[in-house]
Amino acid sequence: MATIKIKQIKSKIGYPVDQKRTLVALGLHKISQVVEKEDTPVIRGMIRKVHHLVEVID
Repeated sequence: MATIKIKQIKSKIGYPVDQKRTLVALGLHKISQVVEKEDTPVIRGMIRKVHHLVEVID
């Protein structure tokens, strides 16, 4: 299965708790942190939920 890299580009301060928990579930804790995850529909849905806080790196 393919993998994707996800980078946190914005702080989670001031956003709802569910979005903060989504970032933690993705493994993101700090700005500019990059994680590599398997490209599944579940991960894509999590990225879509916090799309304003992260970017997908090619």
